[in-house]
Amino acid sequence: MAMTSFARRKASTLLSKHLHTNSKYSLSLTRGFASAGSEENDVVVVGGGPGGYVAAIKAAQLGLKTTCIEKRGALGGTCLNVGCIPSKALLHSSHMYHEAKHSFASHGVKFPSVEVDLPAMLAQKDKAVANLTRGIEGLFKKNKVNYVKGYGKFVSPSEVSVDTLEGGSTVVKGKSIIIATGSDVKSLPGITIDEKRIVSSTGALALAEIPKKLVVIGAGYIGLEMGSVWGRLGSEVTVVEFAPDIVPTMDGEIRKQFQRTLEKQKMKFMLKTKVVSVDTSGDGVKLTLEPAAGGDQSTLEADVVLVSAGRIPFTSGLELDKIGVETDKAGRILVNERFATNVPGVYAIGDVIPGPMLAHKAEEDGVACVEFIAGKKGHVDYDLVPGVVYTHPEVASVGKTEEQVKTLGVDYRVGKFPFMANSRAKAIDDAEGIVKILAEKESDKILGVHIMAPNAGELIHEAVLALTYGASSEDIARTCHAHPTMSEALKEAAMATYDKPIHI
Repeated sequence: MAMTSFARRKASTLLSKHLHTNSKYSLSLTRGFASAGSEENDVVVVGGGPGGYVAAIKAAQLGLKTTCIEKRGALGGTCLNVGCIPSKALLHSSHMYHEAKHSFASHGVKFPSVEVDLPAMLAQKDKAVANLTRGIEGLFKKNKVNYVKGYGKFVSPSEVSVDTLEGGSTVVKGKSIIIATGSDVKSLPGITIDEKRIVSSTGALALAEIPKKLVVIGAGYIGLEMGSVWGRLGSEVTVVEFAPDIVPTMDGEIRKQFQRTLEKQKMKFMLKTKVVSVDTSGDGVKLTLEPAAGGDQSTLEADVVLVSAGRIPFTSGLELDKIGVETDKAGRILVNERFATNVPGVYAIGDVIPGPMLAHKAEEDGVACVEFIAGKKGHVDYDLVPGVVYTHPEVASVGKTEEQVKTLGVDYRVGKFPFMANSRAKAIDDAEGIVKILAEKESDKILGVHIMAPNAGELIHEAVLALTYGASSEDIARTCHAHPTMSEALKEAAMATYDKPIHI
């Protein structure tokens, strides 16, 4: 399938049509690049997270003189420092403990006792983070990206003033400036996060002890993952969610099966429930709750409360208003298909613009944005950005849910295959899950793929590639898959979509 010349944007994104046609957002590709001895950069990236550092490296690889500004003093952003990476380290460590305690004996591996050494577990997480952040600094040096540690704010559309971590200040000049400052935790009215008893995802990664009772406010990706970590280590976990469903963006059928699985893991859910207040005056935390639709109030006690109600764009202190950068009501920076803002020479990528707030989406934004700046063609398709919940089993998805396909009014077929019928899953005694494929009825073109399984986050990429190149379910079904592998479940689901599976 031929790739489009311009970045295709998700149809549901909140960019208004005038952004693409308004001359304020036009891009000039005629400006020259900075000379080797010039103090002016071709590209300045504000923010060193997944979007920012990738954009900086790509810009340097394309021959552009590049500087990256990062306030944290450690590259990798929220994802690497207090997000994706440390959470996956704890998810893996806690899963190992849980398996040792509950599953090893059935595999013939027995020992008198197993215990959690929480400081050692946290130290392993911190070591992984430190190694990776140093690795990015090494990539900067390799690619000759100038790295400035400090807090940047706009002086003009081509100048960023930086208060350095060493206590000084400097002005970084650039012909093109990319805003890649990411996102921050969304707070809730009346709830003060102290990162001790009331914690964000950052505090939940560094609890000094395992809480006896943990309440998670918000049933999204982050809340369920961190709830899983501490639940495996012994916490009694209750998830309070205002909406009627967990992970509302997930395919409905997969969601129901996923929730049942989490409930079997002793995770409790209070859906359609509003948190009215939180009282920390006593030894623990007392939450006052009421039905989302109104009604009698109730109380819930906890040792620790995790506030996981989503994230918001982080642009505080950038002084965007000084240079006139336009944002929407949610605080997201408005950009056109080339990631250009309404201010010439100023661009934005990642969590600060509309689209999925995911690290890998930010990376794709960064590469495409820099390619446009360099006069090349960039490409991102938000419809084909995979999403993964890293619980056990994992849930991974790409493309449309069944609910979305119904809304589109498309005639479609559904093919499913349970991991209970997959030989590898049965062999390792880890067979809870399913593959679900949605395909257009007439053409058999795949519309969406949803997987709940161990390592679903690894399995989904065959489906991402298939959707990217407009494959049919028969294309996957007729592709030889090694046996025995978990991937065979995807092949069987594809067979079930256009014809019939063999093993069920």
